[in-house]
Amino acid sequence: MSAAPSHAPVSGTTDLDTLKGVGPAMRERLERLGLQVVEDLLFHLPLRYQDRTRVTPIAGLRAGSEAVVEGEVTASDVIQGRKRSLLVRLRDGSGIMSLRFFHFSQAQVGQFARGTRIRLFGEARSGSTGLEMYHPEYRLLKDDTGEEVEETLTPIYPTTEGLAQPRLRALIRQAFEHLDQGSLTLEELIPDTIRARFRLPALRESLDYLHFPPPEAPLETLADGHHPTQRRLALEELLAHQLSLYRIRLRIQDDAAPALPASGGLATRFLTQLPFSLTGAQRRVLSEISADIRQTTPMLRLVQGDVGSGKTVVAAMAMLQAVAGGYQAALMAPTELLAEQHYKSLKGWFEPLGIEVAWLSGKLKGKARLEAKAMISEGRARVVAGTHALFQDDVHFQRLGLAVIDEQHRFGVHQRLALRRKGEVGTDGGSSTTTPHQLIMTATPIPRTLAMSAYADLDVSVIDELPPGRTPVKTVAVSDERRGEVTERIRNACLAGRQAYWVCTLIEESEVLTCQAAEVTRDTLTEALPEFQVGLVHGRMKAAEKAEVMNAFRDGELDLLVATTVIEVGVDVPNASLMIIENPERLGLAQLHQLRGRVGRGKVESFCVLLYHPPLSDTSRERLAVLRESNDGFRIAERDLELRGPGEVLGTRQTGLVGMKIADLTRDRDLLDPVRQLTRAMLDQAPASVEPLIRRWLGEAAGQYGQV
Repeated sequence: MSAAPSHAPVSGTTDLDTLKGVGPAMRERLERLGLQVVEDLLFHLPLRYQDRTRVTPIAGLRAGSEAVVEGEVTASDVIQGRKRSLLVRLRDGSGIMSLRFFHFSQAQVGQFARGTRIRLFGEARSGSTGLEMYHPEYRLLKDDTGEEVEETLTPIYPTTEGLAQPRLRALIRQAFEHLDQGSLTLEELIPDTIRARFRLPALRESLDYLHFPPPEAPLETLADGHHPTQRRLALEELLAHQLSLYRIRLRIQDDAAPALPASGGLATRFLTQLPFSLTGAQRRVLSEISADIRQTTPMLRLVQGDVGSGKTVVAAMAMLQAVAGGYQAALMAPTELLAEQHYKSLKGWFEPLGIEVAWLSGKLKGKARLEAKAMISEGRARVVAGTHALFQDDVHFQRLGLAVIDEQHRFGVHQRLALRRKGEVGTDGGSSTTTPHQLIMTATPIPRTLAMSAYADLDVSVIDELPPGRTPVKTVAVSDERRGEVTERIRNACLAGRQAYWVCTLIEESEVLTCQAAEVTRDTLTEALPEFQVGLVHGRMKAAEKAEVMNAFRDGELDLLVATTVIEVGVDVPNASLMIIENPERLGLAQLHQLRGRVGRGKVESFCVLLYHPPLSDTSRERLAVLRESNDGFRIAERDLELRGPGEVLGTRQTGLVGMKIADLTRDRDLLDPVRQLTRAMLDQAPASVEPLIRRWLGEAAGQYGQV
């Protein structure tokens, strides 16, 4: 189970101050754990458990195991060695062991008088005196004690500085006492009929078991997160996330959208001018989109396609359908470079058809910006491409019918919802409004597991076919100790009339330092390859400078382009056949796959060299092996999910998923189909429980999800 960065109230708002021993300092520590109210303590689940339910004879101890031991002190000495320590000898009738303390007070020395009986818990390890325990938890026993051992396994919780485990356990026990006394309520939000259908344990039963498991509880199953009580809570958390997104979908689909008829002759003219034919997958996805936008309910569709599968052409065809229906279409991309490339593609395709295309970005200033805004608001621009500047308050569309969002995971749900509002315009001079259709595109293949959870508010289409003529990229991993050989490989490629990329990353997460590293690499390669033209592009350059360099590389004026990961998406240079990526162990598999996709876009055999810095960890070695063995973006994305987790794969902006408290999308992927069924059952049979359930698990984010 993972620690939660934040929790939400379960039911009511019982203040932490009602607990004994909680003052301002303790409250601050609890809030660092995301514990805002007493109810939160119930859902603050253990990371693992210790077995303190039985006393183990000293003779039965094994190095590396944790145990409760009870015995009598036979000796206690302060040892003045290389590191001063307090050494206590203990016997219990079956054997003798030592306790060792490196941090101790004089009072502690006095506690361990000969003949004193103590009970302790710790991990046995082999030491210079035989079996030893370092800094065990202990308490003194009276001679006539008959103290019982713990009745349940002892939970170990996620905690913070200044909050010891015994104190946190005591506070959680208090929370359960409030529950037993009725001063705190815990509502079972999933109805009994639905719980019976899905065989779910009761909520209170699950929480009791996980905070106070019996001695015979299966520790291995609990450690894996596969116990039925853990699964019940994980399922409820996944359900809350699904409901929050599904609620967005239902609210949006309550709105009216423009019915956009098929574009007919305009589409035929567009396809005729293309130098290639659409693939079967592109035609299938276009059919799904076209059917959606002919309806009067807003389309909410995600189109996934691997690098080079032709998503932009599919988006352009959908935009033509909006234009043919008398509406505007907008395409929003996350970076200036990608947005500008989309603008140039759309302009090249649409202007011969008499369709005017506008460009808008945050860096567009003065008269040019005013003119672009006027073209959009007056409807002269039927198609608009740009960055997040498109959903700023001072940008108004005359009649937006379709919003296309590229690389949605870089925006997050709220930003694309903001673009949706741009289409809320009056119809027929009245007060009714229409909502634009939404088409979301991503070149980052998203595993089905994540797509089902992160995009529960969207229908999903997949372009699972590459255009003919695309050659798979051969990938090799090479130690940076062989940098000279790699430089020679670039020389040979350029002598053959090909072009190459050299992508720089740095250990430090700093754009400034990464750009400096790119500049140094550019200078080094310029010196090593004086017969070739070397260019540089990075994120801190002005948009015009980046465009100038990229255009020079595209036009063949540069042989080698040194870049940061700014070129990850959107750059299309068919003559580039060699990609060098430095420090690939620092990047996710999906990002490496995106970078690799910049080559292999022509018909010549292409290569990607992963220039790593040894030694590689086992995980890094495994990740690079996945990339060497496969060019399938979806398989790579699945492995990325398993190795790095959903937060890294989707990006931190995908609110909610990164902060899951109990559920794990990799471990619990088999719950997602039942959760989808459960979502529908809850909406049909227990609609009043939906809002409290979302708030239980999403807290403040629940309100944000509802702002649509």
